[in-house]
Amino acid sequence: MTLLTPLIEQRADPFIYKHSDGYYYFTASVPAYDGIELRRAKTIAGLKDAETVMVWHKPDTGPYSDLIWAPEIHFNQGAWYVYFAAAPSREIKDALFQHRMYVIRCEDANPLTGTWEFLGQLDTGIDTFCLDATTFSHQGQLYYLWAQKANDIPGNSNLYIAKMDKPWAIASEPVLLTVPEFEWECRGFMVNEGPAVLNRNGKFFITYSASATDENYAMGLLWADENSNLLDPASWTKSQTPVLGSAIEHNIFGPGHNSFTVSEDGQTDLLVYHARTYTEIEGDPLWDPNRHTFVKPLRWDENGMPVFGSAAIAD
Repeated sequence: MTLLTPLIEQRADPFIYKHSDGYYYFTASVPAYDGIELRRAKTIAGLKDAETVMVWHKPDTGPYSDLIWAPEIHFNQGAWYVYFAAAPSREIKDALFQHRMYVIRCEDANPLTGTWEFLGQLDTGIDTFCLDATTFSHQGQLYYLWAQKANDIPGNSNLYIAKMDKPWAIASEPVLLTVPEFEWECRGFMVNEGPAVLNRNGKFFITYSASATDENYAMGLLWADENSNLLDPASWTKSQTPVLGSAIEHNIFGPGHNSFTVSEDGQTDLLVYHARTYTEIEGDPLWDPNRHTFVKPLRWDENGMPVFGSAAIAD
């Protein structure tokens, strides 16, 4: 048994992308929530001490001037894009922050040294709290997947999917995929957020995170046949139990908001997630900076389903 230690400390909502240039690109929410930070390295381990570059910093005022959350870097249709959420302030309205989703683009080869352009808000047609966007492509079609509040559904956020006609705009109506419904999705807050996508073994898998961001945070799973209509909710099956939760015996708490990448040799899928190493949090967990980035191998069973194992154990 090999116990895990953090790859990168104080980086929540971690996202690692391996590009065709051989580099791993890393971004995450930084403790100050004040901008988009990138780093890159030729190895996963190298990300730990890689130079960090703040490629975009929030303005002092305006609709996207605070609480920069959960950036993801994607290379879509020949350019770099970072999708992130931001709010106009830290004010709570109707029991929620006021986040909306935004996009920046870099058309240079190296996104750490290139020029980034702010493209504006990615409007889903629903003017409510939203965050945690990711994108993926299948059969030539780009898809957008995110978390958003629905005024007619209890809770903080549900997961939605839509087609994109360009990397900064959706081209179809949002389709509701999942709402917080099980007890483990509703601890502290009713939340489905932080989706991540993996296409393996003839299936699409969507992991997501649920409940409050303390030790109750846990990961769920949806899956669909890769040849099904991914915009049809009936194509998706939802696990009734979490696939990753706190490993209390090893002091790993609230694992979640994951992403996926691959090992240096391309043979092993890797699960990237954040977790805490203690539960004694003063005040709101959002202001505690000690959500750390962890990376561990993802295993597969004989039916082609992912095996997540323990959030504390690498084996």
